[in-house]
Amino acid sequence: MFVVCGEALYDLFASEGPQGLSFDARIGGSPFNVAVGLARLGQPSGLMTGMSTDNLGRRLRAALAAEGVSTAFLAAKDRPTTLSLVDVGPDGGPAYVFYGTGAADRSVEPQDVAAMGPEVWGLHFGSYALVADPTGATQLGLAQGARGRRFITLDPNVRLNVEPDLAVWRGRVGAFAACADLVKVSDEDLGRLYPGEAAEASARRWLDAGAAAVIVTRGGEGAQGFTRAAQAQVPGVRVAVADTVGAGDTFQAALIANLAETRRASRAALEALTAEALSGLMGFAAQAAAITCSRR
Repeated sequence: MFVVCGEALYDLFASEGPQGLSFDARIGGSPFNVAVGLARLGQPSGLMTGMSTDNLGRRLRAALAAEGVSTAFLAAKDRPTTLSLVDVGPDGGPAYVFYGTGAADRSVEPQDVAAMGPEVWGLHFGSYALVADPTGATQLGLAQGARGRRFITLDPNVRLNVEPDLAVWRGRVGAFAACADLVKVSDEDLGRLYPGEAAEASARRWLDAGAAAVIVTRGGEGAQGFTRAAQAQVPGVRVAVADTVGAGDTFQAALIANLAETRRASRAALEALTAEALSGLMGFAAQAAAITCSRR
């Protein structure tokens, strides 16, 4: 089983109508989406987060169970569920505003982490849960304890409206990257973390810190992959875009699923990837993400 650690929330999509502003509420959160994506790709998965006991939290828990995602690692919290207001940004992409101070998914303490047996072979970390303490600090301790024992992946998914201090993000992302076998990051996140720095330079930073492979996604322009021995690039998949929300999460889930199916979910296997194999891995994930973009 692959356990995804992070947040679970409701995305509220705003639309203007004759009667004023209305909202379409959908379950989500980057780690939530990755866990569901893995299950849909045939990989046993679980979600580790703080889950509210309120009505929205109960709906989130039920949705996970309906998708076949294990709820054994959820910590019940008498705190509210995070809400994320999603709108269209100036660049045409999604823009987020989070309402989650003191929410369940930001309140995970070390004692909330359920025991993980040998059936748990991998862990994924990412998004604002990385920096929202006590959850972030708790998950970092989990990552540090699992380094070298379980396959670890990371997607920073930087959200400055949750934590505006870039120094906090850089420090926490760097600490998680030092534990990770695979880091997947968008070019937008790299631009926030290290403005003006080339993608290869950022990738080398994390490879030097301990990661075995770094993949940089570039939206419709494709992706670049780096290991210490190989480098590759794949073009974007052309598709009629309906909605890009969740595309990066699908890409992440597809990476993990492909590595699991091909028995390459290990540090040694990543380090041994040829440029051709790296291209194939990214191409598979890009195809999956394109399907997500074509749906609303």
